[in-house]
Order: sequence, then C-alpha cells, then structure tokens
Amino acid sequence: MGTFTDDDGVVIHTVEWPVDDPRAVIQISHGIGEHAGRYAALAADLNRAGFTVVADDHRGHGATGTAQWGDPAKLGSLGPGGLRGTIAAIGRFRDLTKERFPDVPLVLVAHSWGSLMAQIALNRRPDAYDGVVLTGTAYRVPGFMDAGDLNRRHRALGTTGAEWLSRDPAVAADWVRDPLTFPANTAKLIGMRDALRLLGRPVRRLPADLPLLLQVGSDDTLGGGRSVHRLARAYRERAGLRDVTVRVYEGARHEVFNETNRDEVIADLVGWIRSHVLQGSGA
Repeated sequence: MGTFTDDDGVVIHTVEWPVDDPRAVIQISHGIGEHAGRYAALAADLNRAGFTVVADDHRGHGATGTAQWGDPAKLGSLGPGGLRGTIAAIGRFRDLTKERFPDVPLVLVAHSWGSLMAQIALNRRPDAYDGVVLTGTAYRVPGFMDAGDLNRRHRALGTTGAEWLSRDPAVAADWVRDPLTFPANTAKLIGMRDALRLLGRPVRRLPADLPLLLQVGSDDTLGGGRSVHRLARAYRERAGLRDVTVRVYEGARHEVFNETNRDEVIADLVGWIRSHVLQGSGA
C-alpha cells in the first residue's frame, strides 16, 4: 500500500493492483463500513482484462481509519472536514493517479456510499473521468433512497445483519469475520448533517459524451431497480448525458460484484469499459 496526505492532514492509505501497459486505469471507491481490500477479487478480474486497478481506504475506514484513530471503535468517523473532506481526498487520489498515468483512460467504479459521493463529485468536476460506473447506487432524494435498516427485508435469512449484501451466505460470513468492516449506519457514523449532504440530484448540463454505467440488484434495499431507473432518467433528461447504460440484475442484492451471478456482472462491466470508454480512445 502507498499513502498520501490530504488537504486536512489526514494520511490516506491506498492500494494498487497493476498490470504492464494498462489499457485503462480503474479507480475504485468503496462503500461505508468497508475497505478497499474487499475488492481484491474484482481487481483480479479487471487485471485479466488488461486494466490496472487503484483504490483508497476512505477517511475513517480500513488502514486509513486505523492509522487515523488507533481505535477500532472509532472506525467510521471521518475526521476534519467530514464528508466534504472525504470527497476532496478521493478527488486528490484521482489527480495523483492521473499524474502517474497521463495518457491512459481513467474510469471510476464507485459502490454504495462511494457512488453517492461520486455523484456529488461528478456535479462539481464532470471532466474528472473518462467513464463512470456506479454500483449499489440510488437516486439521492427521499423516497428513492433508503436510509433505514437495510437488512430488515433479509433479517429472517440469517443472524449476521449482513444478509442484505448478497445471496451468497459466504459474503455475510466474511463480513462478520473481517475486523475492518462495521454496520453501514450512515447517519450514526458520519452524523446527520453529513448524511443530509448526501441528498441531491445531478446538475444540469454535464458533458454530454461522458459514458455512465449503473449496475444494481433488483433486491438492493438501498435503492434497487426503481431508484436507479429514476437516476438514469435524471442523468439523461436533466444532466444531458447521451450515453447512460442501466443493468438491473434480477434477485441480486446490494453488492453485485459479490453476488451469485458475479461472472455476469463482471462481464458486463468489462464489456462496457471496452465498448463505451476504450473504443475510439486509441487505448
């Protein structure tokens, strides 16, 4: 892992899964209550497709949070600047990555809380990426994004509290065993003020040619199919994006990269990057 220091003095820990002469660089932005290491299997799949993968442990999470606080009980607390500082640090990581790979297409793959922050960042800096993928995401308005107990529909399926993540029971079991994961209670972890900052819509007049892929499970309690189709409509009609692709996987839950049909999800992701980002880029 490498590190960099963000604008508020927090040391951000990063990890890289490299390949020689990458056709694209994929920046992963993880969800709340988890860390970049949970994306090692996805990174291996993307490496096989010829892509270098980079990821950071966000403020209060993983190695960053452990070094930041020195107390596992404090994981989830974002520190100085709160949500805004966290989004800025992800942007700084993007800039550092682009400096290292100036001529290689850069694609953001952002999951869950990471995808909500990505929507905010995209509003502010729409030219930051050559392609954007949002998974386990939602339209960020009341009625389309669940802020309550995300496991309530799946509580009868097990005792871990993580059954909402995937139909594969091994995913919930691994979550419980992982010392760096914790329940995704957003308002409790980051505070009500920052939780409210996660609400919003795409701004008007984003770059029309920016390619966007949305991948969610139909049984995702954060948003699901209805929410993501409404988000796609907002990006097309309000923001003016011409290249918006939606994939809703029937029966899948929140973590589509850890689902029982993950091979289908990965194939869709790799195929989309090749056809919507790399085609015509010369990569």
